[in-house]
Amino acid sequence: MVTGGAGFVGSTVSTRLIEEGHSVVVVDDLTHSEAEWLPEGAEFVRAEVGEAGGVLDPSFDGVVHCAGYIEAGESMGSPEKYWQSNLVSTLGLLDAMVEHGVKTIVFSSSAGVYANGVPVPITEDAKTDPASTYGATKLAVDMVLKSYAYARDLAAVSLRYFNVAGAYRDRAGVWHGENHVPETHIIPIALEVASGLREKFTIFGGDYPTEDGTCVRDYVHVADLADAHMLALDHARPGRHEVFNLGSGTGYSNRQIAEAVQKVTGREFSVVMGERRPGDPAQLIASSEKAVEQLGWTPGRNDLETIVADAWEYFSRKRES
Repeated sequence: MVTGGAGFVGSTVSTRLIEEGHSVVVVDDLTHSEAEWLPEGAEFVRAEVGEAGGVLDPSFDGVVHCAGYIEAGESMGSPEKYWQSNLVSTLGLLDAMVEHGVKTIVFSSSAGVYANGVPVPITEDAKTDPASTYGATKLAVDMVLKSYAYARDLAAVSLRYFNVAGAYRDRAGVWHGENHVPETHIIPIALEVASGLREKFTIFGGDYPTEDGTCVRDYVHVADLADAHMLALDHARPGRHEVFNLGSGTGYSNRQIAEAVQKVTGREFSVVMGERRPGDPAQLIASSEKAVEQLGWTPGRNDLETIVADAWEYFSRKRES
């Protein structure tokens, strides 16, 4: 089962699982996605995560839990929405897994769990002190998984994503990319500006303690991320909860993102400075050495221009369709 399997990460993970011969059931309530984004070959159940007990049965090998709200800024003004969706619903999912004897879960956690100012690159043992409610919900689920692994013998892995981007072209030639409604991620927003769908590109905060004053983030290609999920499913062991960072190990500033999009698309656009957003740390750069060493993960699409070019290919095809 893949929760949130109509979303950006979930649909790519589902596609890769299907390509490798797995049967996939997608559970998604389509709050921020559309049925047309579902991966070819997956069985679809429209439901909330907390209703997964009506879908699970002992025949399932495991769960990849990608569903949940993901916007740090929004979470600061709507904490109840994030705690309910990201934590309470997950508790219902875990109880359903225990009831049906489904032992393995891979969870979409986040780099947002780490404290501001921790040394970079960030390792899994770095101090956790989330700057946003969103990050706090992810850390809470990580802690719950540790408890369930111990008490209920679950095999649990938390994958702490850094910034997921790019797009994936599957073996049938179909592209899978970002489709958030509304779009809130920086690279597709910049692509919308380059295409004339938005008037300007706004950078939130120009006074951070970084080289050019704008936030720095580590971008990981969604196809590499999806491969890490399959490795994590194989790696998970009953009674253990493990945590792995997933990133490229390289940081790019918001200004550099704008420049890369302009270069890849060949289109200049207006870049303006806005106020800082609450909950945004100055920089997040991963150490993924643990995932490389223990999962055997080999991310191969770390170059920013490659990530942007794949995202642009998907974006352009989507506009033409």
